[in-house]
Amino acid sequence: MDRLREIADAVLYEGYILWPYRASAIKNQRRWTFGGIYPKHHSLHGGSGDPWEMQTQCLLAASAGATVDVRVRFLHVVERAVSRETPQGLERVHELRIGDRRHVSWDEAVEREVAVTGLQPTDLARTPRVEPVAVEAGIAEETLEGADGEPAGVILRSHRALRGDIEISAETVADDVTRLTVRIANTTPWNGTDREDALRQTFCSAHTIVETAGGQLVSMMDPPDPLRAHAEACENVGTWPVLVGEQGEHHTVLSSPIILYDYPEIAPESPGDLFDGTEIDQMLVLNILSMTEEEQEEMSSSDPRAREILERCKALSQEDIMRLHGAIREFRPAMRE
Repeated sequence: MDRLREIADAVLYEGYILWPYRASAIKNQRRWTFGGIYPKHHSLHGGSGDPWEMQTQCLLAASAGATVDVRVRFLHVVERAVSRETPQGLERVHELRIGDRRHVSWDEAVEREVAVTGLQPTDLARTPRVEPVAVEAGIAEETLEGADGEPAGVILRSHRALRGDIEISAETVADDVTRLTVRIANTTPWNGTDREDALRQTFCSAHTIVETAGGQLVSMMDPPDPLRAHAEACENVGTWPVLVGEQGEHHTVLSSPIILYDYPEIAPESPGDLFDGTEIDQMLVLNILSMTEEEQEEMSSSDPRAREILERCKALSQEDIMRLHGAIREFRPAMRE
């Protein structure tokens, strides 16, 4: 589970905020680029190809008694609005400085997960299971105090309601072999005008995890020859399923919008997630450490996760940084069954 969680979280937060990890950077003005499942109305009326559905199909080799667990995970955009106290009341601002702290209006995110466990493939073949996605709108208020202890401003964190369905079905394609289908649909009512607005009601960075007990999930990248045609017939829309776990295990599939190989791993030298799998950790760390104090302050104030990256990098020893320089490992592919 630890390895699965590491990989799934890396997928979940890929592109969340990119170097130079500051809200003012142009690349951080347009976010949530991977795995978005958008409101249906946006997709069908000018969404420029933004999908409102995602589908995973994979093969399960199992006899009677096998069970399947399905988890769908995604990020839900949370608007962080900063206001300052004035004689006339609260005034919304882009930035508010109180003492040595800077508070910036920005979009954060909260993790969402819908889990459906203990499913029987034979039951799914007769009647698909439909699990609703139902998240109510919410708002939380944080009072900011000045040096005198009096209210100086307010941070409001708000998220919109989400609605959707996760449909899980199965069909027999060969003796003791079932094709599993997980279809995610975003049916959230939406009447906005642009993509940035639609993102507030999008399932961002969505991915699916399928786990089985009593059966084996088949590699979609390198299926055994008798099942190759069935694997090639699987239709995956906006996602790519791979086996996760120790080499040779067939109990878990991670289906994500980012193409991975079977049995992906996080390098043990990595000091933590930097949200940018296309860059080299050592380069990003050195770039962060070379920032000016003003740039580091902006990075820290942009997002709590950016602040955690900064603090983690500043705490690295010289030995930790040298370990990022490179490593040579022997790769032994799993034996085909």
